[in-house]
Amino acid sequence: MPPRLNKRQQREVEELEALGRPSATHETSSDDESNNIGNAKAQPTRPSGGFAALFTPVEDGSDGSPDENLNATPKSKKKKKKKAAANPDVSEPPRTPPVAKNEKKAAKKAKARERKADKDEFDQALAELSIKYPELQNVVNSSGAESASSSSSASLASLLSVSLANLDSEAEMRKFFGARVIQANKSAGGTPTRRNQTTQRSNLTRPPAVWFQTAPREGLSLAALSDEEVGAKYSRHAWDLGREEKWWTVEYSKKYKSVTLAFMNIVYSGDPNGFYSLLQKFPWHGDTLLQLAEVFRHREEYAQAVEYVDRSLFSYERAFFGAFNFTTGLNRLDFDRIENRPFFLAVHRQTTDLQRRGCVRTAFEFARLLLSLDPFNDPHGALLHLDFLAVKTNMTQWLLDMFDLYATRRNTTQTKDARVDPSLLPGWSYSRALALRSIGKFKDPDAGTAALIEAIRSFPSVVPLLADKLDISLPNTIRSHRDFKIETDGNYLRPPEAVLHLLSHLYAQRSSPIWKEEASWFASTVTTEFSSLPASLPVSQRRQDFLSLYQNLNLRFSIYRHVTVLETTYRRLFSYIPQDVLAVKSLQCDPLPPPTAVTLYDDAFFAGTQDLRTFMPTLTARQRAHQGRILAQLIPDAAMREHLQAFFDANPAVQERFPEGVVQFAEAAAQMDPEEVEALMLVALANADDANAGGGMPGNWEPEGQNEEGAAVEEEEDADEEEEEIAPLPIRMLRNVIGRFWGGNAAAEDPSSDEDG
Repeated sequence: MPPRLNKRQQREVEELEALGRPSATHETSSDDESNNIGNAKAQPTRPSGGFAALFTPVEDGSDGSPDENLNATPKSKKKKKKKAAANPDVSEPPRTPPVAKNEKKAAKKAKARERKADKDEFDQALAELSIKYPELQNVVNSSGAESASSSSSASLASLLSVSLANLDSEAEMRKFFGARVIQANKSAGGTPTRRNQTTQRSNLTRPPAVWFQTAPREGLSLAALSDEEVGAKYSRHAWDLGREEKWWTVEYSKKYKSVTLAFMNIVYSGDPNGFYSLLQKFPWHGDTLLQLAEVFRHREEYAQAVEYVDRSLFSYERAFFGAFNFTTGLNRLDFDRIENRPFFLAVHRQTTDLQRRGCVRTAFEFARLLLSLDPFNDPHGALLHLDFLAVKTNMTQWLLDMFDLYATRRNTTQTKDARVDPSLLPGWSYSRALALRSIGKFKDPDAGTAALIEAIRSFPSVVPLLADKLDISLPNTIRSHRDFKIETDGNYLRPPEAVLHLLSHLYAQRSSPIWKEEASWFASTVTTEFSSLPASLPVSQRRQDFLSLYQNLNLRFSIYRHVTVLETTYRRLFSYIPQDVLAVKSLQCDPLPPPTAVTLYDDAFFAGTQDLRTFMPTLTARQRAHQGRILAQLIPDAAMREHLQAFFDANPAVQERFPEGVVQFAEAAAQMDPEEVEALMLVALANADDANAGGGMPGNWEPEGQNEEGAAVEEEEDADEEEEEIAPLPIRMLRNVIGRFWGGNAAAEDPSSDEDG
């Protein structure tokens, strides 16, 4: 007897019959149909029209759908049961599985064929792209997973491509501490709220709602270098042509350049309070933000310093429109132009701050971004971060791919230009041994040991430094050997050798934590392989290539610049930097300009720059009257107001410092000590005298007590030390003005002030 159909199957059969489609009952043999029809009651047929024609087989398989009530009512079910009980010999018509199941299978197969066709088309498109753009074959996906392909197939663009998901330090901290802890920390910070503010989008930072709203560019724009400019850059750096990267540069608008000129005047004035006044009107000036970040870092207010670095990154990111994409590993910024250097510095600051906060994975990604901006010169020494961050973040395969890629190029290329090569750096050689040790424990345990021996033979100066950090006692034969000697002063060495010892100290100081678990392996390898030593170790090819490469002054400046940007804990490494380099005048916003610099903040750069006041909105008569009333409240004495107004109008430097007018100057002066106001006015007068005497840009002066070589000049003692000095007329006038402003205190201190009333 055929199995009995459930209610859903009955409904499907009836609906198929109503639609005029062949049902499963019609597929039975004619003999069975005749026998069954003679013995069974005829089933009532559903009408072929009306709502019945609208129903289609349901594929979700749910038995509790509301349309089940259309099949049979409870009364009809009871009648069927009674009839079946009254006539048990009557057999029901045969019920085989409905066609709907076969249709489901056919539909599933059709969908599978469609998915397979789509997949084939997608693979074909990828294959075409890989042929057209071979450098993008191993690009890191959005989740940050690295390609597991061998180093021979890895390209530089794929290794330098940045993962946006790993640029979020807050996401990394949530993995360690949880979202609740991070949110509670934000709430405890008491972040103020601002009305009508919405969070702005950024890939390099998380802009809070309290940040000032910014326009898409804010005075910065991006332009591609022409073929002539790229060719000139390659000539300056002694590089070979034939690369596929794209070079770009940031450009300043007229207004942004005027703000930069005002910023430089504040820098040379030596008063950090001027930066706050400048940011009130121009809150997205990159140099000002970085300078304030450095001020807060010296005060050990790291939270404020991090915020200003984030804002500077955001200000530059808003200018990266169009074809420039810093995640692909193919776009470069010209470090020789000062317009680009603040962004390099901001990324470097961010990398060091992230390491201090423990966000090593995010720090690795920012260091990789810093390297991708200029991987051939590496102006801020990103490779010196990546050698230990790659091991610390388990990015060992990436480190091995980078090392092998450059080593292969160096061995197969006939011409060796002055490009940076990580396979020649001592830190990368030792980190490679550590990476092979961690990867090859189960595959090739001897690979790490062989790499470590090669690193020691190439750069033995790292061994005693790292052993001291790991508390390892080395045999006297090794300690006393000339090649394992610790050099503490690089002034007596040739510049390439001094750089080698500087890098050895830097790597040992940073990377000792990642070597603690392998300290016994390091000690046993050193003592076993170097138990007997010749008078001097043979110079390896890697060491020779390193010394030859770092004859280039520009590459040495990259190392020096990396050390100067670091925290104060690395100050002792300055002894390996030549004195003539340390004596170079540089600013915190532009540490150690490169020898191949094309533009600087000098007279030529600011030629034709308009006064910042021309970009300020013109005050209406009502606004001028309002400022006059405020000034009268601050300074009731009319004569004092006239003196202050005359001084303000006669000094453009003060006007640039306080772009809102004399009221802003008076309000700032009221909050300052008389000595500070006097010093400010004296600097303004000195700058004005320099400008009138035909001097150059403000600040181009030698510090007092120094000659052109930077050496201290001894002051001659006056024969008559008891003779009282008489203050010049401008100073006495200023003191009189200040004394009247503060109630006569300052004037009383100057005995000569009464003479000129």
